[in-house]
Amino acid sequence: MKKPFFTGVCTALVTPFLDDRVNYPMMEQLLRRQIDAGIRAVVICGTTGEAPTLSDDEKLELFRRAKAFVGNDCMIIAGTGTNCTSHAASLSYAAEQAGADGLLIVSPYYNKATPEGLIAHYLTIAHTVSLPIILYNVPTRTGVDIPVSVCQRLSPIPNIAGIKEAGRDITKITKLCRCCDSFSVWSGNDDMAVPAISVGAQGLVSVVANLFPAQTQAMVQAALDGDLDTAAALQQELQPLNELLFCEPNPIPVKAAMKYLGFDCGGCRLPLTELSKENRSKLDAYFQ
Repeated sequence: MKKPFFTGVCTALVTPFLDDRVNYPMMEQLLRRQIDAGIRAVVICGTTGEAPTLSDDEKLELFRRAKAFVGNDCMIIAGTGTNCTSHAASLSYAAEQAGADGLLIVSPYYNKATPEGLIAHYLTIAHTVSLPIILYNVPTRTGVDIPVSVCQRLSPIPNIAGIKEAGRDITKITKLCRCCDSFSVWSGNDDMAVPAISVGAQGLVSVVANLFPAQTQAMVQAALDGDLDTAAALQQELQPLNELLFCEPNPIPVKAAMKYLGFDCGGCRLPLTELSKENRSKLDAYFQ
């Protein structure tokens, strides 16, 4: 098996805005908070970072500034996936030149690629860059589930490091960990972190770690260390918040929740809207 690209928690960082522009000083505050909590990898411009509404220029500037700020204290994993293979490949190459340490590449959305199309898509990108690539499977958003068979065929590629599995099927995660022994699996769901690690996953790409990075890291590390009682207790403690963070499409709730901790990251770009009054009252009650 390849050495895991990372183990533990990778925070899928929100993209802070001020007057609809990227708020770089706030981004640095968020990154410092993650590093101080012991987080050693973050995703910039993933789903939680509102990648679909960021221009390529904004993404590349985020990658450059984030890496310049964190230096060797933290890995910057750049979200460079699109539903156009040539675009994803060129953006991935540009992210590598901007200093990214790795790439998170969502499967093509809307196009509904066949298994052969998925393989060709990822191989094209892998042959364009030298950075480690994490496949990103999130079928509720893309409309296509990356099959285990595709992962098996891609896993021997040297710079394909593994998969962020954000489906809801623990059986599939078990199969991935058993059948794809030359790459890693990371849970893409906070509420499935401990079960996924118990069957072989290497960690978690997390939303809740935007709010509580130290607690999330403690949960995941306990699971990785085999202390499942502690990990399960921490998972249960975070579960009410996990449910709140997905009461509306991510990242609407997490950006609203950041304000309760003193980090005003602005709202979301359209077509995402402000958190509803009903759900804001639930956050009010949680953070009281």
